[in-house]
Amino acid sequence: MWNRGNKSKAYNGPQNRFVAFLVVSVTLVTLVFIMLFHNTDQKPSSVLGLRMEKWNSFESLVQLSPTVDFRNGTDVIWQIPDSPKAVLFLAHGCDGRAANFWDKSSTCPNCVGLPEERLIALHALARKFAVLTISSKERCWTFGKEIVIVKDIITWWVKRNKLEKLPLVALGASSGGYFVSVLATELKFSSITLMIAEGMFDHIDIKENYPPTLFVHMPKDLFRQKKIAEYMEVLKNNGVDVEEIECMEFPLSPHLLANRIPGLDQSVSAKLFDLFRHEGFIDENGYMKNDGRRTHWKEAVRKSNIIFPDKQLAHYIQEELNLAFAVHEMTSLHSDRIVKWFESHMR
Repeated sequence: MWNRGNKSKAYNGPQNRFVAFLVVSVTLVTLVFIMLFHNTDQKPSSVLGLRMEKWNSFESLVQLSPTVDFRNGTDVIWQIPDSPKAVLFLAHGCDGRAANFWDKSSTCPNCVGLPEERLIALHALARKFAVLTISSKERCWTFGKEIVIVKDIITWWVKRNKLEKLPLVALGASSGGYFVSVLATELKFSSITLMIAEGMFDHIDIKENYPPTLFVHMPKDLFRQKKIAEYMEVLKNNGVDVEEIECMEFPLSPHLLANRIPGLDQSVSAKLFDLFRHEGFIDENGYMKNDGRRTHWKEAVRKSNIIFPDKQLAHYIQEELNLAFAVHEMTSLHSDRIVKWFESHMR
């Protein structure tokens, strides 16, 4: 006689095992999903091998909380981390100012925190560099009296904060790069970085004690690329350690602008991407067809239903579009390599 209880086991056994297997599989998939995507808003993404730090990537490591001063007729803004290991002077480009490197806050109400500048400062602070920024007096840096003024400010600031024993390094972009190349003949830097600038090496006397120089440039700027190649040979022939980092163009994506810009919502970022594609500002792969400065994207936004919660966002977006086209713009994308360059030449 067939046993009813055995019949139940014969049918329920495999069924129960299948249900258990299904539950375990769903659980594992869920856990993997959580591990992959948990807190992704703070993790850097990658585009064409570039480390694309998100605007809040350093949130758990450091907060921007600078001190603001006014000396010798110009703004001086800085922040010193606990146990600093070096001092970094940052020189902005034309139309820039010290406030661009710092977020607006109670300690710096006039700061603007441009996406690339603030990430450079954050990266340096996270690596225990004291960061000092100074505004040029005119639209761009000048190379006469202003060299002396900035030299005096840096010397005063280092002494005031008892940082004389630390290595001193500098990064200057565009006009700031030209300025730093000349300032390096007046101050003892352990090393310097010239960003989107070939320097003033046809106007200065290069000696063996000139600091190691890293050029961070964009090869699409053919004139500057040629001059940098020429000056790298000149520096090498004078016993100066020299390296270069080439910054290439990269494609936009629906969420890239939101990832890079504080205060820009993901939905607005996606709408902007769709608008740029519809207007023909980007190609089928997401690459900018023209430099951001020559793209009438602001006019297109005004005609659309896209509304920015803060008008300042337009300046932030402009910087990222310029960077994506990669001809001439401040960039934080190689901050890790730049900091390692500084660290490798400390003395």
